[in-house]
Amino acid sequence: MSERIDKQQTVGDAIARKVEDQRGARSPWAEALRELGAVDRAAYRAVAVTPTPQLDDAFRRLSKAANYSRLWLGIAAVIAALGGGRGRQVALEGVLAIGATSATVNLGIKPLAHRRRPERPDPDPFDARLVPMPESASFPSGHAASAFAFAYTVGRHYPALAVPIRLLASGVAYSRVHTGVHYPGDVVLGSVLGAGTSAMVAGVRGRRHRSSRRRGVVPGRLLRRLPADGR
Repeated sequence: MSERIDKQQTVGDAIARKVEDQRGARSPWAEALRELGAVDRAAYRAVAVTPTPQLDDAFRRLSKAANYSRLWLGIAAVIAALGGGRGRQVALEGVLAIGATSATVNLGIKPLAHRRRPERPDPDPFDARLVPMPESASFPSGHAASAFAFAYTVGRHYPALAVPIRLLASGVAYSRVHTGVHYPGDVVLGSVLGAGTSAMVAGVRGRRHRSSRRRGVVPGRLLRRLPADGR
């Protein structure tokens, strides 16, 4: 099993090859990226060969619960139902962050990166932990990206929920490695992408909100300056 994993290539290996094409085989950047690829494979191998019968079912269920962002959409529905007007706005922003992240990952990055998924041994010694292998590219992890996009949105508006919801997002991200469908590098970079997209969505909504407020304030000021007869 270890030999099979060692022959696989992670996103670090792929980027290292591109750097070599541009800067030459002796580029320190290419060497550093190859080393990151080796660390990525080693971390994946450590998880894959470690028996964890008490954790396998929990992480498999968590991973499946996050399919199609069902877990996050369910939490958004609860926030909208219990949080009043503010809760509905937060839930909407969270769903928008998920949508923007999913579009970026699935329509933009995955088709360009086109990284192969990890290869599992046949038969796998720990098949109780496995989920069906997706047909999409491995890099980046869409589950991790959507998880952190939603978690960072909610945590920004509800500081009391920041730690628990980000821990849940971390659990979803790790579950994709535990169930054998992603390298650790896929979920780390996916998580960063999701958090960054959440910040961009918040920035866009903030600018629109400020712009709409300015448009609403200026006419009122002008009306107050007009004479009583309207001239």
